Amino acid sequence: MYFCHSAAIWAAFPALVPGVMLVEGVRPDAQALPLLEPLFEQARARLAATPESAMPEVQAWRQVFGQMGLKPTQYRSAAEALLRRFRKEGALPSLHPLVDACNAASLAFALPVAVLDLDHVAGFLEVRQALGDEVYLSFGGEIEHPEPGEVIFADAEGHAHARRWVFRQSRQSTVGAATRRALIVCEGQHAGAAQDVPALLGALAGVLDALGMRSTPPAVLRADAPRWQPTP
Repeated sequence: MYFCHSAAIWAAFPALVPGVMLVEGVRPDAQALPLLEPLFEQARARLAATPESAMPEVQAWRQVFGQMGLKPTQYRSAAEALLRRFRKEGALPSLHPLVDACNAASLAFALPVAVLDLDHVAGFLEVRQALGDEVYLSFGGEIEHPEPGEVIFADAEGHAHARRWVFRQSRQSTVGAATRRALIVCEGQHAGAAQDVPALLGALAGVLDALGMRSTPPAVLRADAPRWQPTP
């Protein structure tokens, strides 16, 4: 199994900073919420000082979405959507301890975080532009085909595990009660991403360790070293 971005993605988005981490021994019964309060407080403090739309992390993704031809107020990055909901409701629903931890980290650092059940990913994951024949399973159970050129997370069998650069994640690899092994991906596009992406993954690794889940050391990818593969 490996994870990478295509050469075309690196060429089109040279400010990209992706970070990746493998989690094993995922525990659906872990009590995550008490450990997440510092991350929620960090998000509250940032939102009290700055609306999410003005955060440099979010503004950078808005520019990326605009470059992809998407309206920023119609298609928000995963981090912006979470921050917007958190600001309005004051909390997020609890879904699964691993997902809750990733969402809390995303809120605190204003960066999108994807978490995928690797047992439902075929061979590898590549962030690339869609050809248009890939298969995407929506949360409602409908089969969709991404638009040609749309940025997706694609595996070896042509399944799209996320559409519009993680704006929509597939039901196929969603983390659930049976998940035991998952891949976490965080991506930044702003000026401080080289520091913030590993900081997010480090904070998340600390929470997962306290929950009894094993994570690999976070890896940050570059255009000249674009592929991550877990050490056997």
